[in-house]
Amino acid sequence: MRKLDFLIAGVQKGGTTALHGFLSRHPGLFLPAAKELHFFDNEQVNWEAPDYSTLHSHFIGRHEHQLAGEVTPIYIYWRESMGRIHAYNPDIKIVLLLRDPVERAYSHWLMEVTRKKEIMSFGQAIREGRERNSSQHRVFSYVERGFYSKQIQRVLSHFPREQVLFLKTEDLREKHARTLNSLCAFLGVDAFDTMPLGAYVNVRRSHAAPMDEVDRAYLADLFWDDIKRTEQMTGLSLACQ
Repeated sequence: MRKLDFLIAGVQKGGTTALHGFLSRHPGLFLPAAKELHFFDNEQVNWEAPDYSTLHSHFIGRHEHQLAGEVTPIYIYWRESMGRIHAYNPDIKIVLLLRDPVERAYSHWLMEVTRKKEIMSFGQAIREGRERNSSQHRVFSYVERGFYSKQIQRVLSHFPREQVLFLKTEDLREKHARTLNSLCAFLGVDAFDTMPLGAYVNVRRSHAAPMDEVDRAYLADLFWDDIKRTEQMTGLSLACQ
């Protein structure tokens, strides 16, 4: 089977579920019904001689004219993923949807509380709770996933800049048509005939209490230098609100 043409590789809680839904509606693209295949971050795969048939099994039914891709936002964060992706297809295109890391952290924590995987308050989780992240952690990495610059450097160490597209979560919601059209142009497919509704981008939980301003200020200060580096690398404005 033909290899995948693109990956939406990050970030978690950045609007990737909405983006998966939008791209699934494009006739020139094929995405599996299941979001987050978690192939390139799967430590059970024999990466010395990987069997890609499991990955490709999700793309049965792809038409000859369609580009194939999938959405797994942990790929930008999981250190080994980009090298594995490059070994699989060095010509693949990488799309990164970036969000204000302070808001991203809070949304991530809310998700884990809802899943009953987190018992710490947000303030505890972003302070002493970081001790749980001595290595990569899939659940409690609220702060660690927000340091984007090193993750982006890792992406660019494997792929040339022209194969990487940086988008902003807020733009996907507020400059919806322009953002999706730029993504279509990057992938090399026609613009949407009928633009999906931007209201589908929902990065907040309306029932949740707002973030404590002390915690917001703490994270804004913690992320500040990295945000500036990330903005220089990507051309996006990610400054905390």
